[in-house]
Amino acid sequence: MKTQALQRIPALRAPSPFKGRATTQFWLAAYLAGVVAITFVHQPAWLAAALAAAISAAGPARWRLLRRTILAVLAFNLAVSAGYAAVAWWQGRYSGHYLLMINLRVVLLVFLGFWFISRVNVLRALGFSRTLAFVATLAVGQIGTFTRIIRDFRLAFASRNPVRASLASRGRHAAAQAGHLLDKSVCGAADTAMAMRSRGCFDD
Repeated sequence: MKTQALQRIPALRAPSPFKGRATTQFWLAAYLAGVVAITFVHQPAWLAAALAAAISAAGPARWRLLRRTILAVLAFNLAVSAGYAAVAWWQGRYSGHYLLMINLRVVLLVFLGFWFISRVNVLRALGFSRTLAFVATLAVGQIGTFTRIIRDFRLAFASRNPVRASLASRGRHAAAQAGHLLDKSVCGAADTAMAMRSRGCFDD
């Protein structure tokens, strides 16, 4: 069942030659080292160059990965950037250099993350640790569950709206979907906690 769920999640497939355990673990170490190294870069020009290099090296999937990256960070970055700009301007400490650096760093890190999971089997890369592999398996199961729920909500909404829905209807649908996902998360966390407690993971 978990294998079928993995196959339905494009981000966790391993279509590349990086299939051996040693190879996947090497790329995991390289990815983690790259993430740490990026946090020490504070020049927007270097971050932009690194992003351009990563996009160029990503191959034919570069534009799909870049699109996913932009969609994933757009709302968060806009909110954070607007909040920073407002507060910094009010305090008289606004810095366009800092704002550009933060946004480039986030986009680069997220792009590398999407690129990594699209090329490397994460579960195999974490095979050296049973604990990490177990946590990753739980995460994969949750991703599969939530992916199915979101797809079902989208299809149900489309079936009930033969014409383009109004903004108010889309807002109510989004609110209902978010509420259901939140309830599902709470129930799932409670079930997982009880299962782990019954196996002696918690010492109450």
